[in-house]
Amino acid sequence: MLQSVAATVEDIEQIVIRGRLTLGALVTIPPGHDAVKELLLFGWKRDLQVDFEIVSEAAAPAVPAHVVTVLGSVISPADLGLVAEAIADGGGNITRILRLSLYPVVSYEFTVTGGKFDEIRHSLLLVAAGTPTIDVAVQPEGLGRRSKRLVMLDVDSTLVQNEVIDLLAAQAGVQAEVAAITTLAMAGEIDFETALLDRVSLLKGLPVAAVDAAWSNLSYTPGARTFMRTLRRLGFTTAIVSGGFTLFTDRIRDELKIDYSRANELEVVDGVLTGKLVGPVLDRAQKAQTLREIASSEGIPLEQTVAIGDGANDLDMLELAGLGIAFNAKPIVQAAADTTLSVPYLDAILFLLGITRDEVVAADAS
Repeated sequence: MLQSVAATVEDIEQIVIRGRLTLGALVTIPPGHDAVKELLLFGWKRDLQVDFEIVSEAAAPAVPAHVVTVLGSVISPADLGLVAEAIADGGGNITRILRLSLYPVVSYEFTVTGGKFDEIRHSLLLVAAGTPTIDVAVQPEGLGRRSKRLVMLDVDSTLVQNEVIDLLAAQAGVQAEVAAITTLAMAGEIDFETALLDRVSLLKGLPVAAVDAAWSNLSYTPGARTFMRTLRRLGFTTAIVSGGFTLFTDRIRDELKIDYSRANELEVVDGVLTGKLVGPVLDRAQKAQTLREIASSEGIPLEQTVAIGDGANDLDMLELAGLGIAFNAKPIVQAAADTTLSVPYLDAILFLLGITRDEVVAADAS
């Protein structure tokens, strides 16, 4: 029909929701054509609903866009309403809503243009804080978001549910002593390096064979295997970095087929732990440096990297990465990260990257 009135198509967009198709087109009609009449007749004959408006010839100015991702075990209409209200109150315009998943969590992606970004972000964080059943993440839209190529994760309480030092302490029978030092470190009374060295010293005399028993008690975070497998199939470079120990991270690397792993090395002499480390402590600064080195080695700009962690020891790498994600993290980390996630499933991070559940299933099927 548009061809019959010599229309020029300037822009076009289409979306299908459960079999219902919505098609929008921006067209220029030359003088002398009664395009509106022809369009309405075209729709009437085919039982189509047709609407139109006349717009200025001036091109619409480009406006900044952001992506708001909403996740939760259940997302109610009221939850969606609160999100939409927060966006509208900040002057934002929702141009697109896409459901990303129904499993293991429900998630929706809102594309938002215009408005006061800082105000919108603050309002959405308040919505998330006041609605414990959902998480809300806000990111700038653009090539930077869609071109992430390297993902680096913390291990303890992130990729796995355990703290590796506690698993070894259980084998050595020093759980209480290790826990006491951990408590002092978390209270800020001793620094990370001192706490680590003091706890490692308590492992002196533990046969390295006990690592197998400790390994048997290690539990991956739900969704960890799916997350790493999907990243690998989509061509991401993957890395793990830990304040724990290579005796565990090397096994994790091999089992999950991760590209890089970095951690502290326990000294072993004659099959027994000496209570010392080999080399310097891998601390907060070293985690960030590891991200920088791997990105450089792979030729990946830092803005195309993602870092995921939960503790203060992860803060530097979260800040350095193009996207820093606090996963079930301490409050200080949540406050500093680009975005936070509180659901218990690690593969839910895929949805923050704009990857849908259907794409995950398709990758598995292939």
